[in-house]
Amino acid sequence: MKSNTRSMLFTVLAVGALAVTTAASAASPRRGEDPGTYQQELAVCGHNQQDRAACIREAGAARQAAARGGLTSAPDYRANALARCGLQQPADRPACEARVLGSMGDTRTNVDGSVMGGGLIRESVTTTMVPVAPPPMEPQPMPRPMQRPMPAPMR
Repeated sequence: MKSNTRSMLFTVLAVGALAVTTAASAASPRRGEDPGTYQQELAVCGHNQQDRAACIREAGAARQAAARGGLTSAPDYRANALARCGLQQPADRPACEARVLGSMGDTRTNVDGSVMGGGLIRESVTTTMVPVAPPPMEPQPMPRPMQRPMPAPMR
């Protein structure tokens, strides 16, 4: 019984020491690292729809990746979206590009929703002018029916 209690106490102390070491290493800035970025990321945790513990873990993982030089600049999402528009049929391509770039010419674009809310909904409305048909011509009078010759009298 005594050895069981002793091993449980040792386990609790080891886990506690590991937690303190991890928290201290995550909180202390590393050489060449901007401590403000990590603090900004932590400040967001708890104010978004993500689990606070998961947010803190991701901020710590991003900090470690940055210290190793593993993080790169943000990808160019706009160029990626325009490249996807290039795969559309030629007739549909301008509408796709208008949705990506925003309102252009006779196309009005509206973006609604959020990534955290489940996704962005992009809507584009293109105004097209329909050519006006020429006014109808005045009706012509109906031609008179042709006169039939009188039938010959019956004998």
